[in-house]
Amino acid sequence: MTETVSNQISPKDFKSDQEVRWCPGCGDHAVLSAVQKALAELGIPREKFAFISGIGCSSRFPYYMNNYGFHGIHGRASAIASGVKIANPELSVWQITGDGDALAIGGNHFIHVVRRNIDINILLFNNEIYGLTKGQYSPTSEKGLVTKTSPFGTVEEPFSVGELVIGAKGKFFARTLDTNVSLSTLIYIEAARHKGTSVVEVLQNCVIFNDGIHDKVAGKEVRDDRTIILKDGEPMIFGKGNDKGLILDGLKLRVVKLGDNGITEKNILVHDATEPNPGIQYMLANMRYPEYPVALGVIRSVPGQTYERDLEQQITEVRNTSRIKNMDDLLNSGSVWKVD
Repeated sequence: MTETVSNQISPKDFKSDQEVRWCPGCGDHAVLSAVQKALAELGIPREKFAFISGIGCSSRFPYYMNNYGFHGIHGRASAIASGVKIANPELSVWQITGDGDALAIGGNHFIHVVRRNIDINILLFNNEIYGLTKGQYSPTSEKGLVTKTSPFGTVEEPFSVGELVIGAKGKFFARTLDTNVSLSTLIYIEAARHKGTSVVEVLQNCVIFNDGIHDKVAGKEVRDDRTIILKDGEPMIFGKGNDKGLILDGLKLRVVKLGDNGITEKNILVHDATEPNPGIQYMLANMRYPEYPVALGVIRSVPGQTYERDLEQQITEVRNTSRIKNMDDLLNSGSVWKVD
């Protein structure tokens, strides 16, 4: 996509005339605002965007966007978004999904769209619960969580979204908080500009069925010490006083305090989102409180060939070299015989 009219587009251009019908206080409102701001910053006409969703609270998203959209069925957003992008590579395709929609019934589609590196942007809203169907545990629910379908606590180990994406050969993974609109806007812009599958995990709050699930790291009073915003090329420093950091201790990451044992900023790891070897990025994506801060920002961003580009090149090559140019050529190719 090369057509831009950056000075003529505002977030209002992407707001539809539909009433936004999420619960008051739902984190989805902030995500919607950040996306509309990001699209305006990209300076691309709204008719160049398509928003695809599956089933869930997040999947109402296309109704609230003033561009092309498709509300699919449960778990199939990745398949639909893949088809849209392959059919029209000029579109900027965004898949809006939840932790249940993407990682349960849609899990197989999800890992394969990541593996194929189709140039779409996936926003995965993670509230660790099924909200639309009234509070059942999801594939990302913490072990032991009491819900309507786990009245004594779920005994299942949850998925780590970042681990799943990197394990599926993902080239781009980022994480943000629903309430941090400025950070989210920057991440969505980077995701849009990345050529290939971009997955952004949004730690999102469901005020009705899982309220406060991310507060232990996202709460206003604690987030500076319990999250770290990664910036490519900068030392991994965090804390209210910017006095903590991450170092590599053998094969593990370790939290240190600047000034202790002579540790200075020079000892702190520098974030490299573009490193093809995902080893450290994998560890960053899997950091959990209280041992570590939760990593936010762009964790991995590596270039790679996209599926639709390779497919288009293959079709062109076959057309240029194939002996079959029409239906008659096809019907008379291979082993044929005549019946008298």
